Amino acid sequence: MTIKYDTNGLVPAIIQDATTKNVLMLGYMNDEAYQKTVETKQVTFFSRSKQRLWTKGEESGHFLNLVSIKNDCDNDTLLIQVNPVGPTCHKGTDTCWSEENNSNYGFFSTLENVIAERVANKDTSKSYVASLFSKGINKIAQKVGEEAVETVIEAMDTNDELFLYESGDLLFHYLMLLQAKGFSLKDIEAELKSRHK
Repeated sequence: MTIKYDTNGLVPAIIQDATTKNVLMLGYMNDEAYQKTVETKQVTFFSRSKQRLWTKGEESGHFLNLVSIKNDCDNDTLLIQVNPVGPTCHKGTDTCWSEENNSNYGFFSTLENVIAERVANKDTSKSYVASLFSKGINKIAQKVGEEAVETVIEAMDTNDELFLYESGDLLFHYLMLLQAKGFSLKDIEAELKSRHK
């Protein structure tokens, strides 16, 4: 791998969780730190304040186990994917930006939050979600079944627009059913991961 180090012999290293894709921290490496990281499979930096090599976790035990290293288009920044052991920041937080290192499913996570808010508000006159939840889990499960049948029917037809529409309905109602049972997409992810060996 060709790496363009700066005039101080350093290259920025962006540390990203290999699973959640969240950015955990930014550090700097010199060639020796890079070589040690590749060799030991634990991320090692060059500490500018200590002026020495520093393996993340050497004191705390919160290592960054190497998954992959990629170079950017200019060969002057590294993206290092890791499996972190414990919090990454020296202040005890998951990231150096005080954010939790949770899985984020993009708009689906937003949708989960909206469903939770509408259920908590319980305004059945203004919220379809609150109205469906007020009828109980049997009604929510029934609605998932109805949407599944409609999705299957549209899958066997040629109208892709209707298939996508019904698929959206199915997924939306399934997210409601998950919450009604006390689960989330994170639980489904864990279940599928446990099967993937």
